[in-house]
Amino acid sequence: MTYDGLVSRYLNRPLSRPAARALRHTPVTPNQVTAFTLLLAVAAGAMLAAGWHIAGGIAIQAVSVIDGVDGELARLKNAATRFGAVFDAVTDRYADAALIAGMTIYAVRFETWPRPEFVGMLALGASLIVSYSRARIEADLPHVARGGSLDRIFGLASRDVRSLLLAIGAVLGQCYLALALVAALAGLTIAWRLAYLRFAPAASVPPPQG
Repeated sequence: MTYDGLVSRYLNRPLSRPAARALRHTPVTPNQVTAFTLLLAVAAGAMLAAGWHIAGGIAIQAVSVIDGVDGELARLKNAATRFGAVFDAVTDRYADAALIAGMTIYAVRFETWPRPEFVGMLALGASLIVSYSRARIEADLPHVARGGSLDRIFGLASRDVRSLLLAIGAVLGQCYLALALVAALAGLTIAWRLAYLRFAPAASVPPPQG
């Protein structure tokens, strides 16, 4: 099951798909692209921690774009595997942690807002729970997708949206505000998903077919 948020659909995919097609006839594997994406995220976090906020912000968006290359390349090469899917999901979480950690360190070192480490912790925790809730919905409630509800339940603070907000905040040198916004939107997304699943009409969330 796949879902593209607005940023992925209109900004990232038009860049990641040509990149995947360019790599189709090379020895590069999807898992190598996944590993490179994680390394780039760690490098972006280090840039931010060092105070290079413009370079770090650009790298954050580059991570978001390249993150779509591995899956597209796996489809083009007919090389999709269960390990690759899990490897991608796990490295995505580590990438999120590296980026948010770098932005938090930047806010501690170069901004004057109170308790940036607390805001960073909230942003990281909420981002991880957003991703976890999506994975549980996709694994345990596939009928939500069959009912056409993905846009309604996933289309708020998806990972592509969070990454773009972090990138913009980093480029502007406002990491604290970007982290606070991501924490708030991710928290609202979690609440929305729970409320939707709890109160959605039965027609919107049909039972699985036997």
